[in-house]
Amino acid sequence: MLYLRDVWVNWFEGEENGYNVCEFHEWRKEDFIELLDQVPIIKMESPLLNYIENDLSELPEELLREVQNKSYIRKNNQREQIEYCMIATDGKKCLVVDTMGYKIPIRKSRMIPRQEQLVYEMAEDLDPKKYTFDSTNEQKKEYHILSPDPNDMKGLTRRERQLKQLLFMALDQMYTSGNTAEARYWYTEWIPEKYTDIQMMSFDEAWRALYNEVCQGWTSKHQSICERLIKGQPYFEKIWELEKGTHVNQQRS
Repeated sequence: MLYLRDVWVNWFEGEENGYNVCEFHEWRKEDFIELLDQVPIIKMESPLLNYIENDLSELPEELLREVQNKSYIRKNNQREQIEYCMIATDGKKCLVVDTMGYKIPIRKSRMIPRQEQLVYEMAEDLDPKKYTFDSTNEQKKEYHILSPDPNDMKGLTRRERQLKQLLFMALDQMYTSGNTAEARYWYTEWIPEKYTDIQMMSFDEAWRALYNEVCQGWTSKHQSICERLIKGQPYFEKIWELEKGTHVNQQRS
């Protein structure tokens, strides 16, 4: 078995969509970066890597047995075992995974470019190992407003993805309220030239039309309606302020 030493990781916990496991260039100063002492490299077929990257379902038992207690981290000058941890690769992309003792990929991290390249070089001559897993999960996975389709996040920065998910959370809350006047108002804010038509829409028509519109990309228009939609809601405002503060700090640096 191949191992990589001194592996830098930035864990993203409980993420079922790979687009929320940020690439190295999107890591932030305030992220908690860990240094793993030793991690095994497992070359697998692409379908399994995609399953691990984009789901929180159980990993193959054979894979878990293979990596069990073979990773280490140094804490207070002590070398501690990590029960199930690995660098998973198909030769085209890499993902560091830690199950935190469970059987699902709870924590995931991208790699720093230099170490990622090293993994590709080390695993180049290996044949991908075949593991049995329930591939129907990957095929039947359904995306929804609180777990958006990757196409809705394509090309966005980390900050834009976070704010877009915040906008979706606000829209989901609006859907729960079922207030027709509210749905018409916000859809009119998005596209004022359709004011007359919007006043004739049912709640469901107005809400769905607005949702379909905001699914596309991310612009200053998205940002504006998001900021106004969350006003007066402390939890949402906190997320907004955190992302806004991060953006200001990035601009300064």
